[in-house]
Amino acid sequence: MKKVVVISLGGSLIVPNKVDYRFLESFKHTLRKHYAKYQFVIVCGGGSIARKYISILKADRQPEKQLSLAGILATRTNARVMMQFFGKEANDNLPGDMEDIKNDLKKNKVVICGALRYKPHSTSDGTAARLAHFLKADFINMTNVKGLYTSNPLVHKDAKFIAHEGWKQFEARATARKYHSGQHFVLDQEAASIIREYKINTYIIGAHTINIDKILKGKKFIGTLISG
Repeated sequence: MKKVVVISLGGSLIVPNKVDYRFLESFKHTLRKHYAKYQFVIVCGGGSIARKYISILKADRQPEKQLSLAGILATRTNARVMMQFFGKEANDNLPGDMEDIKNDLKKNKVVICGALRYKPHSTSDGTAARLAHFLKADFINMTNVKGLYTSNPLVHKDAKFIAHEGWKQFEARATARKYHSGQHFVLDQEAASIIREYKINTYIIGAHTINIDKILKGKKFIGTLISG
């Protein structure tokens, strides 16, 4: 039986300010190399598209739920594009819940989704973490920085890289931040709590897809491992 790996693919990697087709092609090629032993669930983030949608409604003073629903829409749009990009290797229809994903894994090498349903204070990372628990899978989070830092390295030049952190310490770091729709942190607060509760090995990496290859082969990778 093939092992399932859940990948949370940041919207900032799917649709950055300037689309990076080489990254997307490398991502697809890397997963293809491992189809003999692995199946993949890709949970797409909303990225800048979600934040732009949210900013429109926020300026209109819409309630938090409406902001979140706009973000969910962006994740699902990104997921549909990625489904087309992977073609016959991926699912035909956008999953509505975790059972849909489980069923799609019976007939697809890759199953792609966005956020599955509205849940307060949650992002696509939370969806990915819940799926990793549901499917008993390892969890890879791909974002636009190479891993976890003491602060945002895109803003703070003195931010220090963290190669490994325990589940409890990471949860404390994540939950110290106040949630807001469209937030940008390597994993959301709910995801941090889920991986701690269920002891899910979680890998946080950047856009260099060779690190997926190294993780799947049990080799040293550039990124952060969240574990015991």
